Amino acid sequence: MSGVQVTARPDASTSRHWLAIAALIAGMTALRLIYASTVDLRTDEAYYWTWSKENVLSFLDHPPMIAWLIRLSTAVFGDTNLGVRFPGILAMLATQGLLADIVWRVTRDSRAVVVAVLMMEASLYFGLLMAKVSPDVALIPFVMAMAWALVRLVESNDERWWLAAGTFAGLASLSKFTCVLLLPALLAFMLVPRWRVRWLRSPYPWAAALIALVLFLPVLIWNMQHDWASFRFQFVRVVATHAWSLRTLGEFIGLQLGLVGFILLPVVLAGVALTARRGYRHLDAVAVLLSTAVIFPLLFLLWRSLRLRIGDTWPMFIWPFGFAAAAINLAMQPDGWRKSSARSAHVAIFSGIAFVVAAFLYSVAAPWNLIGRTDPIGREAGYEPIARHAEAELKKTGGTWIATTDYRTYAMLRWFLRDRVPVVQINERGRYIGFREPNMDQIRGHTGIYVAREPDNNPGNPLWPLITATREPLERVDRVWRGTVMDTYALEKFTGWTPELSPPPDSQLFRWNLLAGAGGVPAFYPPWISVAASLPAARRDG
Repeated sequence: MSGVQVTARPDASTSRHWLAIAALIAGMTALRLIYASTVDLRTDEAYYWTWSKENVLSFLDHPPMIAWLIRLSTAVFGDTNLGVRFPGILAMLATQGLLADIVWRVTRDSRAVVVAVLMMEASLYFGLLMAKVSPDVALIPFVMAMAWALVRLVESNDERWWLAAGTFAGLASLSKFTCVLLLPALLAFMLVPRWRVRWLRSPYPWAAALIALVLFLPVLIWNMQHDWASFRFQFVRVVATHAWSLRTLGEFIGLQLGLVGFILLPVVLAGVALTARRGYRHLDAVAVLLSTAVIFPLLFLLWRSLRLRIGDTWPMFIWPFGFAAAAINLAMQPDGWRKSSARSAHVAIFSGIAFVVAAFLYSVAAPWNLIGRTDPIGREAGYEPIARHAEAELKKTGGTWIATTDYRTYAMLRWFLRDRVPVVQINERGRYIGFREPNMDQIRGHTGIYVAREPDNNPGNPLWPLITATREPLERVDRVWRGTVMDTYALEKFTGWTPELSPPPDSQLFRWNLLAGAGGVPAFYPPWISVAASLPAARRDG
């Protein structure tokens, strides 16, 4: 039958296989959308939302990217839970797409691609908690896009991909300062393979570095204008020296097991180790990049965890590199080893996804509080009644503004009251450099309501000698979650004092408070993460 072109039909079982994978990813995305829409905002999420309302170049705590993304998202979806959190939904999908393309370009093996993408779904942080918003949801897709550009560079040998990598590196630096921990991986990528002399002589890597620096200029300019406040803030946190403690090391390891996966984490680490061995032995640029992007930051954070409680999200940007390395290593194993490795990966994926679904059900549907006041979800839920009581007391007393001494309370009151009345954190004013000031005519000479979590309102608080306001107790309000009292808040009438919104930098009312340690299990994780890491219920500083 000359002239007749015969097209092979895809195998029916293969089609069903791909449909099942697509349905699984769509279903997990739906879970994240439900989680994002229904679970109360955390205090840090509300805090970042307040940033999105400001027109400043950068912020004390972090670079500005997360505020920009929330501003764009809420312009579309409004000031709703989903509006604040939608950047996390998109970041997860973008990261999965980049991860899939990296693995495909290295292996040309569709099974490895599926393994890499489903590893993300099987990790509690990515499979569910990527729906909550933090600077990491901006950082993660940008660092993966940088790695993707470098893989394209290796594949095509086109030097212009350096420029794309520099652009994504600059966007990552506008997201979170921890991206600096990837510098050793970038240097190893450039210097370990035999092409080192070529890149040292080429203008393209240096042009990429210049592009990244130019994109980082908003943060540099803001810091130059404000005595390098962000860098000093983060430097103090990173170099804080405490006594050596195996407890904080155990907390860090336990937290990674919980957030990445009790089975998945060892599988990923084994894949990273084998990828590193192959990369440095055979001078494989991509293997060197992916493995070093995991190994160096992880070793650094392990070392710091001996003296410091590591923040829950600090290491999260490294794990997509680990998923890529593990999936690529699986594809490159000899046949005899591949079956064993594949079984381990499949067990890790299926058990991990079941764990993520269980965490979702506990978060959005379960009626129980499993471990009382230390339940990590309930520790930041239930603020709306406090806002309602504060607004009611304003009406009773004729008050016109609300005072707080804690950025968490400040953020949640602003979130629930939607700026119907001015809310002012009267201390730590260094957090609000360049923010729009509320209408002082509503504050000066008027009664306010002071809202504080007990015992922050204790007369022994060192703030009170600096504040001459007359305080009159009004009521105490319990913050309740699933029938358990999580905290008690004091509401007091506040008269005879006007807050100084721009105190001098040497004032006790300007300085930010760095809590001892910057970690602990954050308050939106299921209780078994808290148990696994054996963490105390201490609050963390955002």
